[in-house]
Formats: sequence, C-alpha cells, structure tokens
Amino acid sequence: MFCVGVSISSCTTFPKKYWPPPATHESHRQEIAVPFYAQEAFQCGPASLAMVLHWSGVSVTPGSVASKVFTPSKKGSFQSAIISAARRYGRVAYPIHGPEEMLLEVSAGHPVIVLQNLGLSWFPKWHYAVVSGYDLESGVIILHSGRTPAKNMALGVFDKTWARSERWGLLVLKPGDLPATAEKDRFLSAVLGLEKAKQWHAAVDGYRTALRRWPDSVAAHMGLGNSYYALGEKPAAADAYRLATIRFPTEGSSFNNLAHVLWEQGKPEEALTAARRAVELGGPLKDVFMKTLTHIEAQMGSVQDTTIDPAEAEAGTCPGHSR
Repeated sequence: MFCVGVSISSCTTFPKKYWPPPATHESHRQEIAVPFYAQEAFQCGPASLAMVLHWSGVSVTPGSVASKVFTPSKKGSFQSAIISAARRYGRVAYPIHGPEEMLLEVSAGHPVIVLQNLGLSWFPKWHYAVVSGYDLESGVIILHSGRTPAKNMALGVFDKTWARSERWGLLVLKPGDLPATAEKDRFLSAVLGLEKAKQWHAAVDGYRTALRRWPDSVAAHMGLGNSYYALGEKPAAADAYRLATIRFPTEGSSFNNLAHVLWEQGKPEEALTAARRAVELGGPLKDVFMKTLTHIEAQMGSVQDTTIDPAEAEAGTCPGHSR
C-alpha cells in the first residue's frame, strides 16, 4: 500500500447514504488524545500503527515497528501485516467496517486506523491514517495523517477516499478492553490471533474479557484453558476446562482436554473418567478422544502402551477454533 499525499478539493455535503444522521449520536464532537508521529515517505503504515500502539500503552516508534509491517518491494504496508504486528505487541487487532462502527468506537475513546485511497480507482494512492476524532455539526473527521496532526477532513471527502477500501478500519486495544461494537465471533477471532502469535498472557486476558461479556461461549472457555496450558499453568488450565465441562456437559472437547491436563498433573483416575466421558459423547473429534483414552489406559497398565502427540490431542479440541 502506497502512502502518498494528494490535494483533494473541499466538500461540505453530508454523505447520507452510509453515514448515520448526526442526531443519532449523543456526542456530536469527540477528540482523542493520540500521540502523533509524522510519517516518512511510504511509512504511513508504521506511523499509524505506532500511534495507536503508543496510545494503548506500548512505547514504540514508527522506526521500531517498520520491519514488522513495511514491505520494501511494495513501498507500503499490507493490512494483514499491520494486524499481525499489533498481535505481536500483545494487542487485540479488531477490524471494523463502516461509518456507524467507526463513530461508535471513536465516541467510546478508541482511535481507528483507516485505509484511504487518495488517488483514483484506476491510479490508487493508498494511505493509512488514524481517526482521532470527529465534529458532526461541522461535518469533519479529525485525522492524524501524513505529517499533519489533528487534520480536519470534510466528511464527504473522507467518505469518498475511505469507500475505496470498502471502509476498512482497525482497532488496536489492550486485551482487557472490549470494543464498543464488539461482536462475539469477531472478538474471539481477534483473541485467537493472539494465540497464533503466541502472546499467551494477552490471550488469557482477552478470553477473560470475552467471558465477562459472553459467559456462555464454549470457545472462550476452551481458548482460556489452552492459553493457560501453553503458559505451563496447568492448575488454571484444568480449572478452565472443568468449568467448561460443567457449563457445556455435552461438549466432548472440554472433557478430552481436562483428561489430558489431569493426567499430566498426576491424577490418573480423574483423567480416566474425563477421557471416557469424552469418548461417550463422541462427535466429529471422537477419534482424537479415543487416542487420549487409549494413552491413559495404556499408561495405567490396562492395555498395551500407546503414545500420542499431546499437541494433536490439544489441537483439534477447541470448538470454533482453527489451528
């Protein structure tokens, strides 16, 4: 994605088709105190990410994040690279779409990275900026953009340039903070990204945040247990899986993972009971459950010794998670 500034004529019309009427928002004006970094040539991606990371409490500079997001051959940064880099800093990267979500997040005090095309459809000039505020009565969006902090851009102009990226935006939040527009599956997917980045402590915080909002989420319970297990905190992992077996007694995955951890804790009888229950419940992962049970029985001397890969037993047992 290129980061090249161009001159755009002013526009004062309110883009009614996609934007909610100003009267629907309690706060007609909002501005967030976001640290500003002036971008160097083609460095709008690193600059934008550094600004929101610094706002979230991570002390970085555009230079320190550039190697994680900037693609020299493209002279820019891809959206996927910005998301991945945010996760490596232990932050939830939560995509948002459209004006309503953007206004709600900024109103809640959350800055939003946006991708604009400041050129033409046939000659794009892609540019990342940070929405740090808005003034609906004046019809402007406030941006940290390029080398200009708190730049006022007319809503009509902003909408035209933002629409060319299908109105893509990104929140970068502490895992203990819930987006104002949080949706369960979207938030859990964002926290799963922390697992994939091996940011286990952040993933624990993220799943605990999810469970405060959605206590009936089996995926959040399992993700919490998996993250504790990855940290080597087996008692906490066992507690998470055990609670999942109580709340979701027909889910074999929670019994299977509980059996796995109980065995490693030196509790063979409890492990055997949990493993047998997982097999009884069956389902598409029954073969995985059988391997866990066979392993435990073998180690207890019931059948011939059979070993399994613990990662295999763990990997496929989180409903809603792709490993």
